[in-house]
Amino acid sequence: MTDPRLVTLDAVALLPALLPALGAVLVLVGDALVPRRRSWPVLGIVLLGAAAGSALVAALRPASDAVRTLCLPAPDGACLWTSSGPTGALQAGVLLSAAAALALLHDGGRGPRDPAVTTALLLTAATGGAGVAASRDLGTWLVTLELATVPLVALVALRGTRAAGHGALTLLVTSLTSFALLALGAALWLTATGDAAFASTSAAAAWGDPQRRAVLVVAVVALLAGLGFKLSLVPFHAWTPQAYSTADLGTTVALAAASKVSAAAALLVLLQALVTPVVTGRALTVTLGVLAVGSMLLGNVMALRQDDVTRLLAWSTVAQAGWVVLPLAAFSADGARASANYVLVYAVATVVAFAAVGVVGAGSLDRFRGLLRTDRLTGGALALALLVLAGLPPGVVGLVAKVVALRPAVDAAQWPLVGVAVVAVVLGIAVYLRWFAVLLTEAGEAGPLAASRVVPTAPLTPRRLSRAVLVAGTAVLALFSAVPALLLGILA
Repeated sequence: MTDPRLVTLDAVALLPALLPALGAVLVLVGDALVPRRRSWPVLGIVLLGAAAGSALVAALRPASDAVRTLCLPAPDGACLWTSSGPTGALQAGVLLSAAAALALLHDGGRGPRDPAVTTALLLTAATGGAGVAASRDLGTWLVTLELATVPLVALVALRGTRAAGHGALTLLVTSLTSFALLALGAALWLTATGDAAFASTSAAAAWGDPQRRAVLVVAVVALLAGLGFKLSLVPFHAWTPQAYSTADLGTTVALAAASKVSAAAALLVLLQALVTPVVTGRALTVTLGVLAVGSMLLGNVMALRQDDVTRLLAWSTVAQAGWVVLPLAAFSADGARASANYVLVYAVATVVAFAAVGVVGAGSLDRFRGLLRTDRLTGGALALALLVLAGLPPGVVGLVAKVVALRPAVDAAQWPLVGVAVVAVVLGIAVYLRWFAVLLTEAGEAGPLAASRVVPTAPLTPRRLSRAVLVAGTAVLALFSAVPALLLGILA
């Protein structure tokens, strides 16, 4: 019989965060005892896969059957860790994206020289991402959210180039600014609600008091601004193209996929505390709407101007972040589920796109000319990823994700948001079909920019891990496109 005076602890529920955390310690200790081993990334991928498996087990639970642990003794009884179906799906997204990033970072014998350090850093970031998705108190939420971000600053710098150092400095300054806003928002939340947890009852009580309501609104706006940096939302996006283009490919994948799922999970923890019949407000709706609109429009317009594939995908991240936030402006449970659905689809498609870049090599779009004819596996996988991001068949899961993201705004009669989203869909189609058209063009039909922008490179070493990530990601996209209800059912 459990002693009611003790904090409850369910180690199985904590496995998605515990396994990568223990793995990071094991790698560092093992490297100290047996230095210069090159097999640490393999161990990291295995541990991340096992942690993702434990998260997927939780993802099969319905949202109403949540597992709670780290619960405080009565009479308070608050639980600091809650794991349900959507939480498990987001945790799996973080962990599998980190595993893909680790594989791409060390594929072909290239990447940072010290595999133990890079493996430990990615495992630590995955620990933070898995933790923030399930955290329900301010302290754990803040610490795990920063844990999901700060190790990536070091990974950018570890490339060792001057440009990477500048990109890491930009990312560090951005991270510090973000943390300052998050800390301020957390303090204001505590002041307004009197509760150190993200509890809907406390938020509703604060909203019912006119004096506390103003403090709560400022708290949420500050927290949204801090999360905006991590999600690459306009106007907090400026670091994104620079960091993506200066980091190693695997680090870029961690920034583009694992970090974004972590930030989206943190945002959902915050907003789910506000999804009540009482807590609604024009100020918060307008704030989220402006973030979504600005990101979708600017991201797509700037992506249309890019010839470098890495910078194109960076601006694509900005645009897709707007879609992640769009359904949340309705402040409904359906909006939260739609946001989680969209960020997971985006993460898989982006990982596949970057894996294709890992096989072909970064650089101009002209490097991919005729890829569907010369390398059908890589070209086909990249084509599917682009169609998913554009929301076009046969990338059906991308189309479904966009429709589901629009539905809460339609239900809430937020017609200006819906109108801008339709314009963003058209711009996004132009962005991705521009790249798709290059894949179909004959290899010898060089475009007007080809002669000036294609830089000769040394022959690439076999990219087995990149191809493995490519195949696995494409299989997931194909499965969800064939049966989109599968993902929607997990997040129901």
